[in-house]
Order: sequence, then structure tokens, then C-alpha cells
Amino acid sequence: MPSPLRSRFLWLALLALAVAGGWFWRSWRGPELPGYRLELRPLVQRVVASGEVGSQSLAQVGSEITGVVAARHVREGDAVRAGDLLLELRDDEQRARVREAEAALEQLLRSTRLQAEALLRETQANLEQARRERERRDVLAERRVVGAEEREQARRAETAARVAHERARLAAAALAAGGSEERVLRQRLEAARVALSRTRIHAQVDGIVQTRAVEPGDLVQPGRTLLEIARAGTREILLPLDEKDLAPVAPGQLAQVVADAYPERVLAARVSYLAPAVDTSRGTLDVHLDLLEPADFLRQGMTVSVNIETGRREQALVLPNDALFERDGSRGAVLRLNGEHVERVAVRLGLRGTALSEVLEGLAPGDRVLAVAAGEGERVRLRERPLPLGRTE
Repeated sequence: MPSPLRSRFLWLALLALAVAGGWFWRSWRGPELPGYRLELRPLVQRVVASGEVGSQSLAQVGSEITGVVAARHVREGDAVRAGDLLLELRDDEQRARVREAEAALEQLLRSTRLQAEALLRETQANLEQARRERERRDVLAERRVVGAEEREQARRAETAARVAHERARLAAAALAAGGSEERVLRQRLEAARVALSRTRIHAQVDGIVQTRAVEPGDLVQPGRTLLEIARAGTREILLPLDEKDLAPVAPGQLAQVVADAYPERVLAARVSYLAPAVDTSRGTLDVHLDLLEPADFLRQGMTVSVNIETGRREQALVLPNDALFERDGSRGAVLRLNGEHVERVAVRLGLRGTALSEVLEGLAPGDRVLAVAAGEGERVRLRERPLPLGRTE
């Protein structure tokens, strides 16, 4: 029978041998490192950014005349329709001009024209009388009853009567119905009425008042913007997109828009326009999106989150981006397990984002790749992780 001391020593020796064997086995198999097993799955590439609500058409309202504001009928946020009264200017001077033009036209129709017609008849009668007198003296002069001087006086009188009659005829023609004088007075009256109408400033479009820069008592002049109205149905989203995220974005792509104030309401939109130049101070390019459904609850300047779908694959071989150890545009490199040994593999990428990338060349479904660095040719064991969600953002 072995002594207790000898048995204890034997057990310790066996334990040490087992520990050493386990350590040797693990060393021989290599360290356990995290990684992924690649597979095919649907993949959607998205670009996510923050923007604001804007308007494709912002109507600027001003005054066509200089005047003082008498009344303001709208304020920011009011809905208006074309023809609604927005502002009133003081109109004392314009009303006086209208009354003056009306009085001048009335005088023409009721007095001046009648006087001209009477004068024309009078000069016609005078001309006929002067003609008869000249003919009578011509006869008497031939009979040598009167002298040549009296005959010449009669001729000059006829000439003067004819000139007076012609002037009266021209004046009567100008003052006649539809004549030049009536046209001038009617145009003057119309101009006065137009000037009066310009003291009432009306909306030209349906929309929402966005800004106002006028109050009663203000002196306004042509060229100054008094109100801004966002046309109804022209809401758009303005997205200042970082230029490094610009490459996959193109007109026509669908997007989802969520206003920070209404997170439960998701709106459909479409990329409509990309600005032609980058804002060098911010490194962004303005992307415009048209809303595809009514959104009356949106207000100019609201902050929104935009999710643009820039690419889609029904089946794609996806690679987590933390497994990419080199990346240059559409090219990259990964560490793949060949059996239990590490090998470096070059890959070509398709859809890309911050979570996943599509592999077009270099790997196949079922391949195992490491998520941490390891030496090429090193023996390792894989601690498999689940793939991230099947989309890129």
C-alpha cells in the first residue's frame, strides 16, 4: 500500500501533466479569435443624414408703389389663397387722383364736348357768311361798284373764318366720342384706378406665410420684400450631404423622411436634384428630395432624418466591415481561414456602408474570416459571431 504522501504526490503529478497537455494542445491549435462565416442574404444600401424642410417655390411679396402700411391681415403660419388681402396701404392720394380723373372725364362728356360742337356750328355759319360776303363783293368789284380794297378785305375775312372753322373742327374731332381727348382721360382714369388698386396687396398664390417684415405704419417702397409665401404643394426636403457619402446618391432614388417633431410619421420621398457645386466651407452638397405624399403638418425649416435607398440586392454575399483590414475604394483585403491557418485574400466590393459590404470577388458563401488581426500562416481557431443586420447605412 502506497503511503498517503506518495499518493498525493502522484495525483499532483497527474494534474500537472494534464494541465501541461491541455496547454500544449491549445498552443498547437492556436488562439481562439472572433470572426464570421459568410452567407448570402438580401442587402439594402442606405445613406442616412439629417436635413430640413424647405420649399421649391417661395413667393416674395412686395409693394409696387411707395406708401405707408395702414393694415396687415396675415402673420407667419397663416394659410392664404390666391386673391386674399394681405396688406393695405394708405390711399388718400390715390383716391383723390381717381376723383380728379373722373371729374375731368365727366366734364368732357357733359360740357367740353358740347361746347366744342356748338363752336363748330358757329364757325361753320361764320364761314358760310364770309363766303357769301366775299362772292357779293367780287360781283360788285367787277361792276366797279366797290374798290379792290373792299374786295380784298372780304377775302381775308373768308380766310380767317375758314381757319377758325378748321380749328373748331379739329377740336371737336378730338373731343368727339372715342376721340383722342376722351382716350387720354380714360387712360388717366384707368391709371389712377390701377394706382389705387396697388394700395391693396393680395396673395398671388395659394400657400403658407413663412416670414413677414412689415407692420402698420411702416414706409414701404418697391423692391423691398414684405412677406414670403411658400406655395402650396411644393414642400421639399433639403439635405446637406457630406461629399464623402455622395457617390451612391442619384436622382430618382427612393427615400424615407421622418420629422423630429413627428417621429411616428414616415413619409415617402424621391431624390429630385443634386446641386451642381459643393459648399467648400462645409464640405457638403445640397440634395433635394420631393415628398410623394401630402404632409400639411410639416413646417418650413423643420429638422428631419432622411434615409435614402441607394442600392438593393435580393441575394448578396455580405462581409462585415470590421473584417476588412485594407480598403481602397472598391478593393479590400481580409484574413480568411484555410482550415486552421490564416491567409490574406484580396476582395472586390460592391454595395458598401458602415456595417456591411457586398463581396463581388475573392470570397464564397461559407468562407470564414477573422474580425481581428492575425499573422498570415498562423494556426487559429474561430469564435464565430452572428453577422450584423443585412443592410448598409
